[in-house]
Amino acid sequence: MPHLSLSLDTFLSRFQLLQPVHRKASHNLRLAAVLVPIVKRPQPGLLLTLRASTLRKHAGQVAFPGGAVDKSDDSLIAAALRETYEEIGILPQRVEVMGILPPVDSISGFQVTPVVGLIPADIAWSLSVDEVSAVFEMPLDEALRLGRYHPLNIYRRGNERRVWLSWYQHYFIWGMTADIIRALALQIGDVPDDLFNKR
Repeated sequence: MPHLSLSLDTFLSRFQLLQPVHRKASHNLRLAAVLVPIVKRPQPGLLLTLRASTLRKHAGQVAFPGGAVDKSDDSLIAAALRETYEEIGILPQRVEVMGILPPVDSISGFQVTPVVGLIPADIAWSLSVDEVSAVFEMPLDEALRLGRYHPLNIYRRGNERRVWLSWYQHYFIWGMTADIIRALALQIGDVPDDLFNKR
């Protein structure tokens, strides 16, 4: 099958016009935020990080830059931008915030709000080696293809929880990160063929 590409204009128009998929209310009280960085090019990319293997929680996992809200943060968006700068060196003023997605409950007890933002294609990053071991870009049209996410029901503390799993190249994407990407795909629709341009 030929590879199909989602244009930046199509993504932005659908993201701005279509409502996010409704989620059940969060039970977690601690607040956190992550940036969902869309690389601004005609066929956009999705920037992801690989967490350092030395971290106490979620070591070696694919993630979005972000973390807990500090008292110094004016908002959830400010928290996501601050954490992104601390982790991968992207200045807040280089991010064009497009909006937010409904919060997601993390297994570590946080209510995590995804902040969708555009970053320049030529942007350079500087990794905090204590937190991030690598940064990679995934084509957005591939990331938003619903068929690449596979469900797995797990049991934790007597409760059943569904997690989503996916691979991209040698990266294993799962858990909250996969859930956020899949929610974004559901919001804009698994874009039909007539909205794509064949390469």
